[in-house]
Amino acid sequence: MAHHAAAQSERQDFHNSSRWQEAIAKFESADQEEMPPKNAILFVGSSSIRLWNLDKSFPDLVTINRGFGGSQLADSVQFLDRIVLNYEPQSIVIYAGDNDIKAGKSPQRVFADFAEFVAIVRKKLPLAKIHYVAIKPSISRWQLVTEMRKTNRLIQSYCEADKLLFFVDIDQPMLGDDNKPRPELFAKDGLHLNVAGYVLWNKVLTESLRRSGCLESAQKPPKQSKH
Repeated sequence: MAHHAAAQSERQDFHNSSRWQEAIAKFESADQEEMPPKNAILFVGSSSIRLWNLDKSFPDLVTINRGFGGSQLADSVQFLDRIVLNYEPQSIVIYAGDNDIKAGKSPQRVFADFAEFVAIVRKKLPLAKIHYVAIKPSISRWQLVTEMRKTNRLIQSYCEADKLLFFVDIDQPMLGDDNKPRPELFAKDGLHLNVAGYVLWNKVLTESLRRSGCLESAQKPPKQSKH
């Protein structure tokens, strides 16, 4: 309850999500052409989600990608009805918070936005499982790692107290022997992941999905053989 009270107080700051209306409208336009299936694993959040090749990474799972690059956690909260809840997913994978800390938001504020995200999902989809991918340690934002890890700890503690929340810890696996981000996992900008980076993320997330039972429940139906 203390966590929730803190979250409520931190949510008072106004966040303007209007810049994303066009991106969200594109998702809705695509839905009009072909609505994704229900009971999928839905991925939402910033560019690390948008750039994730889900068909290649999880070929046997029913997935939906609703990442929009540059977004913050508060943006995913703002558009929950339009790009998450309407698909009625069984599980949600979210990566957000990276851009928030870069923009100067406090760990408490980012945690508060996550708590808000969870609360809204629970009202509509009380049994949905939520996997929060930890804010990654990156070369270009290494100077912010202390604040990012404070955020991760707040959210990890929150997840550990709830059987439907899962904290996907990609921090340590992305570090080298020098405890710095491994350059071979990143694109040239030192921020976004390259193929090797996503291979690592796939492995860590797959374990979280297995632990939660999502690997079995989100399997694609077997293809019917043609006679």
